[in-house]
Amino acid sequence: MHHVLVDQWSQGASPMHARDPRAKVVALVAFLVVLATTAPDAFATLAIDAALLAAGILIARLPLSGVLLRAMGVLPFSLTFGLMSWMAGDRVRALGLVEKSYLSTVAVLLLIGTTPLPRLLSGLAALGTPRLLVLLAQFLYRYLFVISEQAQHLRLAALCRQGAGTKHRRSRFRAAAGALSVLFARSYYRAEGIHRAMLARAFAGRFAPLKPLRFRASDAVFALATISFFILVRVE
Repeated sequence: MHHVLVDQWSQGASPMHARDPRAKVVALVAFLVVLATTAPDAFATLAIDAALLAAGILIARLPLSGVLLRAMGVLPFSLTFGLMSWMAGDRVRALGLVEKSYLSTVAVLLLIGTTPLPRLLSGLAALGTPRLLVLLAQFLYRYLFVISEQAQHLRLAALCRQGAGTKHRRSRFRAAAGALSVLFARSYYRAEGIHRAMLARAFAGRFAPLKPLRFRASDAVFALATISFFILVRVE
């Protein structure tokens, strides 16, 4: 099974990875609130927020360029709304909208890049997130890998049968459409098998974490220090 790159990042070892997911979620929420309430023309404050995120990425030993490039996925949406504000004559608000959305995406990537998703979901559940939402996220996470595995098998089978492949565009389109339908059919039956296996193992609607969460004193210090720093930067 081929794991996504961000999931591989979350398996690392750093001071950021070692923090309890609840502390990191609380720090992220505080950062997003402070960022959202920052004035669009407070460019010095936004620069400090950007520098803080860059420091967090370096402490977490994540590739800075990789995180920044993947955060650009939000730019098509933020640039659209920013362009509307720009055309309306509010250029400062347009720039602030793009900057805030980009920094928010970087912050979220820093969280999920330093926290395996099962532990992150366990932390969200411990913080009071509705169990149905957590369960849906857990199933989505697992079945995405089921679809990825089936897609890899289909791709390997297609390469074995076609060699270098056909150059005709229409033939390639038909092959891709057929492979897509087969992919979802196989994924559906695979998911049904997984569901029956879970019922056979007395699944009661809750995933038990392999490693229980432990909120240490260092996690409390991390959360309090980051929140205090965010508020200090916002006030000044």
